[in-house]
Amino acid sequence: MTTDSKKVDIQKENVAENAKKRSQWLEVWRRLRQNKSAMVGLGIIIVLILSALLADIVAPFGIDDQNLMNALQTPNSNHWFGTDNFGRDIFSRVVHGSRISLQVGFIAVGIAMITGGILGAIAGYYGGKLDNFIMRMMDILLAIPSILLAISIVAALGPGLSNVMIAVGISSIPSYSRIVRASVLTLKDQEFVEAARAVGANDVRIIGRHIIPNSMAPIIVQATLGVAGAILSAAGLSFIGLGIQPPTPEWGAMLSSGRQFIRDYPHMTAFPGLAIMITIFGLNLLGDGLRDALDPRLKN
Repeated sequence: MTTDSKKVDIQKENVAENAKKRSQWLEVWRRLRQNKSAMVGLGIIIVLILSALLADIVAPFGIDDQNLMNALQTPNSNHWFGTDNFGRDIFSRVVHGSRISLQVGFIAVGIAMITGGILGAIAGYYGGKLDNFIMRMMDILLAIPSILLAISIVAALGPGLSNVMIAVGISSIPSYSRIVRASVLTLKDQEFVEAARAVGANDVRIIGRHIIPNSMAPIIVQATLGVAGAILSAAGLSFIGLGIQPPTPEWGAMLSSGRQFIRDYPHMTAFPGLAIMITIFGLNLLGDGLRDALDPRLKN
């Protein structure tokens, strides 16, 4: 068989493989829709994303509109979530805080997923001493609790939004690296990889074009759950003063500023805390639903 005919066969296989992938993702969506709890989680995330995108329209007040005459008001018709000790509208700050939380969650997970994915793919594909070196480095990071590692990184770099995203992202790299490595080890000896190698595809193309796309299912599930963990970690860092600094509305920082008033004015901590809880709850529901929908052993 000539090289040209091999290339034609590979192209036909790619077309068939792409069609199969589309049908598989439609099947995943069908099974996800049948999971009521997952759809509840998806609905929560959609509402959160819309509130973040439309925060300037939804929020009736600015994030730092201070009026000491209205300080420490309980929830009422003008201020749905009440006001804080500076007279700022808590509802407006919670809505704008969703932007910060989503930004931290998605970018931190993106940093971890890209970096960990590359390291895991290299380790799994090449194996040997390189695999051993990369995995031992991941083991060292895993030996340190992620929140302590994030605290150490932020303490070294200084508080701020960018540093929080970097710290949370770095602390999450090992989990993605291990997941991608495990997927690569199961795929690198498959027939479609051997066929791509036979027609002269280089290692970068094989990993990026053939192996990684077939490893997306566990990565998507981990990323969904990882966003929840990143939001929670960012809130924890802000709570202890190492995250986003005032007057930027961040849910963890709002909890920290309201804790001294918690006995007499519990609404200052209740609503930011509920926002964190509902967001984490929605992401976990969606992540569990995706895990069930993407598991081929659960097909009807």
